[in-house]
Amino acid sequence: MSRHQIESMQLQRLNELIREVQDRPFYRERQLCDRYPLESLDDLASLPLLTKEQVLGEAAGHPARIFDLSRTAYTRLHQTSGTKGFPMTVLDTPSDWDWWLSCWDYVLDAAEVERSDVAMMAFSFGPFIGFWTANDALVRRGTTVVPGGGMTSQQRIQMIFDHRCTVLCCTPTYALHLGAVADKHGVDLAKSDIRRIIVAGEPGGSTSTVRARLEAIWGASVVDHTGASEIGAWGFGNPTGTGIHVIENEFIAELRRFDVESPEGVEVDDGEQAELVLTSLGRFGGPVIRYRTGDVVRGYREHDQACRFLFLEGGVLGRVDDMMVIRGVNVFPSSIESMVREITPLAEFRMIATRVDEMDQLAIELEADERDAARLSDLIRDRLAMRVSVEAVGAGKLPRFEAKAKRLVDRRRM
Repeated sequence: MSRHQIESMQLQRLNELIREVQDRPFYRERQLCDRYPLESLDDLASLPLLTKEQVLGEAAGHPARIFDLSRTAYTRLHQTSGTKGFPMTVLDTPSDWDWWLSCWDYVLDAAEVERSDVAMMAFSFGPFIGFWTANDALVRRGTTVVPGGGMTSQQRIQMIFDHRCTVLCCTPTYALHLGAVADKHGVDLAKSDIRRIIVAGEPGGSTSTVRARLEAIWGASVVDHTGASEIGAWGFGNPTGTGIHVIENEFIAELRRFDVESPEGVEVDDGEQAELVLTSLGRFGGPVIRYRTGDVVRGYREHDQACRFLFLEGGVLGRVDDMMVIRGVNVFPSSIESMVREITPLAEFRMIATRVDEMDQLAIELEADERDAARLSDLIRDRLAMRVSVEAVGAGKLPRFEAKAKRLVDRRRM
């Protein structure tokens, strides 16, 4: 599709969405009817922005406010990871769930998943939406699914070999952890039948060092995926490069820069760092219109990728609320992880942010020896022009994660 065709389709679907939701409780307060119908996508900027704080339910356990249909209309319940405040409860109608699966088809197509494949789902199947939609999309496709919930890492590795799994679905951190477990037990994961690894939940799948390490451990290609419980499965990775395409058939993306002088944000040009603002076009049971995701990206509408959808180079670069300014340098946890993987690919680490005399400080704990700790400190100094304390700690001292890794301990407000 050309850019004009994409935007014409988006405008039509956006007006259909506004017509459907404008009289429902949440969006009636936002007075969408005053702007309906929009005459062009340029009019989208006239609609109010939506933040997570506005969407949150009244308290823990209450559904987010956008889910304002009768409770009997919904058949699926999940919640966010709750890394910032209490978890957000999200709901889906049967048709919304089908829409999720259709979005996941883009990811599965990028990974060239077929009916003949066997997929290991290496996640806990808890309330976090994680790979629930991936599981159902694979089943709908006819792919054999191996559920890996409630197992040890060693048991999952054994099942991968026993059932000759060809696809692995998990977080980048957990795929690396499986590599460490396999190495400890003398197992060569490259000799398994895994040929594609679909990762999500963390930015590592579009980080070149993490991606390269995963491909070396498993002898398989890595396909990244991005999504959020309150938004949907909005992006799919490029099997041959580090980046994410926004599924523009199902989402409208805005790339905006926000600051004190521009609280409503200003649209940026290709290649400029910005916050991603998304509108979901197919989730009528819990619609989000102009939702500030908090994801920091660098997008290109004009690019040389085979798919013409908006391309986010490097995927999600970080989170607005995770960015630290360390002695004048903007630092994202993902950039630190990239350097850790260059020094010691499988080691666990933790970042500790503190504030001294109104200035942010950063320290790192690394499961490695003193030499590797010093090498990491030197690499950060060379790349970011700042000194960071790196402490070597013993193997197994830091926590492990199956879902989203929580490697940033923020003590700045304690």
